[in-house]
Amino acid sequence: MITTPFILASGSPRRREMIASLGIDFTVIKPDIDESQYSTETPLTYVQRLASSKADAVANRLPSPATILAADTVVILSADTIGITESGELLGKPEDADMARDMLWRLRNRPHLVITAFTLLRLGDTPLRYADFVQTRVFMRDYTDAEIEAYIATGDPFDKAGGYAIQHDRFMPVARIEGCYNNVVGLPLCAVKRGLQHIGWGNISASDDCDCPVYLKN
Repeated sequence: MITTPFILASGSPRRREMIASLGIDFTVIKPDIDESQYSTETPLTYVQRLASSKADAVANRLPSPATILAADTVVILSADTIGITESGELLGKPEDADMARDMLWRLRNRPHLVITAFTLLRLGDTPLRYADFVQTRVFMRDYTDAEIEAYIATGDPFDKAGGYAIQHDRFMPVARIEGCYNNVVGLPLCAVKRGLQHIGWGNISASDDCDCPVYLKN
């Protein structure tokens, strides 16, 4: 069992909460990278590259030994059947109310795909890199324009890809999902635990299947 200093390469409050739920003591170091998408990249290639680049950017600032977790989440909207190798439209974090409103209008009453890619990087005498991704299909409910406006007024959409949080207890924009709930929140803990087990970090147990909470809409 290896227990080196654990670094979370993310400023996301949701990811901090989820890693803390595993009982891991960690330090947050935000990576500074260019997050522009290359013209030749599919959404999957793009999110995988960002997770890897974030881990490397933080590794360059650290002495070894250490263990780094970096992740990135994308929301993909497509007019057709959404596929992870296709060039669907990426919906980022809205910069203002107009952008948030437009995203929520477009997502309303239709499915989209959420992909989170992550990289675990172990630094030290026996360095190791582990990378994986998880996808979840999300079906939004037919919320009203008034509900959109009330949600935007809370300020919640502006730091979230796609402009929404599945866990928001008043807006509750999602009708149902197919796949991992934590992945939509921002970090598929089930897959991360498998990665930690693979690199031998800590006393982490993992299941072959997703053991994250099940999404139950009230």
